[in-house]
This record gives sequence, structure tokens and C-alpha cells, in this order.
Amino acid sequence: MSTYVLVHGAWHTGELMEDVATAIRAAGHTVHCPTVAGNRPEDPRTLGLEAAIASVVDYLEAENLDDVILMGHSYGGMVITGTADRVPARIRRLVYVNAFVPNDGEALNDMVPPHYVDLFDHLAEESPDNAVMLPFPIWREAFINDASLEVAQAAYDRLNPHPYATFTDPIRLSRDPAQMEMGKSYVNCTEDTALPHGHPWHPRLSEKLGLFRLVQVPGSHEMFFSAPERLAEAIMLAGRD
Repeated sequence: MSTYVLVHGAWHTGELMEDVATAIRAAGHTVHCPTVAGNRPEDPRTLGLEAAIASVVDYLEAENLDDVILMGHSYGGMVITGTADRVPARIRRLVYVNAFVPNDGEALNDMVPPHYVDLFDHLAEESPDNAVMLPFPIWREAFINDASLEVAQAAYDRLNPHPYATFTDPIRLSRDPAQMEMGKSYVNCTEDTALPHGHPWHPRLSEKLGLFRLVQVPGSHEMFFSAPERLAEAIMLAGRD
């Protein structure tokens, strides 16, 4: 059996991964769901990408976790890439779930359409602590389009403001993901329109992994809420040897 560490995306906490974690645990695996620095209730929303990466590195070291299947969702792809660069010996495989794949010097905002950058720049300017919140209409139509309105609203109500510096900070890597030696997988949720299909997650971002395993699954960007058991199966397919 394997050890999975699930790294959430922007606006989320580790707790919001628990429905997927429960399904993976039911298959006999060990699953950890840490909350990344910047999204914990006690954290200032001014924290940047390096603090986020360091928090997951610290978690792996504090829990003495090795041979880990490290999954990142969306923004979590930035975090797991940095973590893999810092402590490669602790990681067996990286699993990206419609996640950003950065090369050295890239920021998340370098990989999104200009209208998102304009939106979040504006929201950050209006924020007292450089935090941004995803507007509900975008959440409903683009992020969780496969759920009922009730599920979409209930999930949205559990989100929290996200530190915008983690979107604008360039990542610092000693090697790009394609040069990393551990296994890599990409889970592509095929109805995900959080990024428009003209500016897609796969293959535009996934091909930056070099050699990787592709797992495709029907569903939106937020299957953690809308179809957790189906997403858990896809993550396990992506994570197996």
C-alpha cells in the first residue's frame, strides 16, 4: 500500500480534500491532507510561494514521510513542484490534477489567460492584505459546472481568501519538472473549464513534465466536491506503480 499526500489548490484547505482522501484510504492506502501556509486560519494572507512550498517540505519532514505519492490540485501544482525540487528523495511520484506545471522562474500568473490576471490584479488592489477571493459566478460556471447549485454554493461557502503573492511569485527550481527523476502523472478532468479549452490544462501544461502518465476522467475542476470517489479512482490510477 502507498502513502499519498494531497496538496490542495487556491482558496482551499486540506480539510476539503477529505472526501477524496476517505475513498483512497478505503482502498488501503495512507493519506495525508496538510493545509498549505497562507491558507491556514492563523496565517497572514501576505505569505508567498516560497512559504507555501516550505510548509509542505516541513510537513513531510515532521511526519517523516518517504516514498510519497505527492498530489497537487490546480495551484497545488506549483507547491508540489517546488517540494519535489527541495526534497526529491522523499517522493516516489508526482500527480498533477489539472494543476499548474512551472519551469524555473515562472509564476502561476504566467500560465493563465490575461483576463484572469486582470481580474485578480484588481481584486488584490482592493484587498487590505493582498488576498483574493474567486467570484461566485466564475466558481459556478467554470470551476464546478458538473454539480448542482446547492453543492456549488455549499462548497463555495467553505473556501477562504487566498494570498495573491503565491500567484505572482516566480518559482525557484534547481531543475525543471521534465528533468526530475521521480515518476510523474497528470490527471485531466475533461469538463474542466477553469482554464478555457482554448488555453488548456492538457496538453499545454502536462507536456512540460517530459515523460508522464496521463489519466483522463470526466468531471469539472472541483471534483473534490462534485465526484470525489471518481476522482479518487483516477488519482490511484495515476499513482500506482
